[in-house]
Amino acid sequence: MKPLCGAALLLLLCLAATATAQSSCVCEKNKRVTDCRTDGSGRCLCRALGSGATVDCSTLTSKCLLMKAEVMGSKSGRREKPKDAFEDTDGLYDPECENSGAFKAKQCNGTTCWCVNTAGVRRTDKHDADLKCNELVRTIWIIIEMKHAERDAPLNAESLKKFFTDTITSRYQLDGRYIASVLYENPYITIDLKQNSSQKLNGDVDIADVAYYFEKDVKGQSIFHNDAGINVNIDNEPVKLEKTVVYYVDERAPEFSMKSLTPGVIAVIVVVLVAIVAAIVVLVLTRRRKGKYVKAEVKEMNEMHRGLNA
Repeated sequence: MKPLCGAALLLLLCLAATATAQSSCVCEKNKRVTDCRTDGSGRCLCRALGSGATVDCSTLTSKCLLMKAEVMGSKSGRREKPKDAFEDTDGLYDPECENSGAFKAKQCNGTTCWCVNTAGVRRTDKHDADLKCNELVRTIWIIIEMKHAERDAPLNAESLKKFFTDTITSRYQLDGRYIASVLYENPYITIDLKQNSSQKLNGDVDIADVAYYFEKDVKGQSIFHNDAGINVNIDNEPVKLEKTVVYYVDERAPEFSMKSLTPGVIAVIVVVLVAIVAAIVVLVLTRRRKGKYVKAEVKEMNEMHRGLNA
C-alpha cells in the first residue's frame, strides 16, 4: 500500500510541476509586466506595471500603459538611466489611462492640466484643474525623422526602404498600408505613418504605439523582452543613428497660444514683425520725400512761367 501512495504522490507532484510550467510564460513584446500566465487559448497574459491592467502579449502594449510603467520604474529607482539621459519635462509623465489602455483626453500633474491626442502628446496650453477636454483628438500622421552618422557614401534608398518597411510590419505588426512613405535624403531618413479612425480596423495596432516602440528600439531602450533594440543594417552594412525626432499631426490643429511657443519660435516671429515694420517705415519716408520733390518741381515750373510771361 505504501509504495502505491508514494507513486501517487510522485505523480501528483509531476502533474503540478507540469501545470506550473505550462501556466507561466514570458511576455516577448513587453518586459514591463508581472504575473504572466497563459490562458485557455494559449495566449500569454500579464499585468502591466504601474496600472495592473491586463496585457495581451501577442500584440503591442498601448503607449499609455507603457508610459505608466516607465514612470513607476523611474520612481522606484529600478530603471537604469542611460549615461546621456536628460529630462524631457513634456515627454514622460504619469498618464491617466482608460480601461482599454487609451489615454484619457485630460491629463494632470497635481493641479496643472492639459489636453492630449491619441499619442498622449500635449496639444493645448497648461491650465488649472477646471480645464475641459471634450474629446480625445486622433493623431492621424506620425513623422519619424532620423539622422545617421557621417558616411563615405550614401545608403541605397531602395534597400533602406525595404529594411524599415519589413521591420515595422514584422516587428511591430503594423499593416503595411499605414506606412505612407520611407524617404532618404542623406543623412536624413524620414518614415511617415498615417492612420485615421475610418481606416483603423478592430485589432490593428495603433501608429502611436508603433512609433513609441520604434523610438525606444532605436535609442537602445527596447521594451521587448531580452532585446537590445534594432540593429539598422543596410546591404550588410551597419548604420549608426545619431538622432531621432518624432512629430505628430492631429486631425485637428493644436490649440497653443503665444505664451506656449518656444523662445526660438518667438524670436523668429519678432524678427519677421520688425522687418515688416521697417519696410513700412521706409515706404512712408520714401513717399514723403517723393512728395516734397514733386512740390518743389511744381514751384520751380510756376516761377519759370511767371518769368516768361513778364
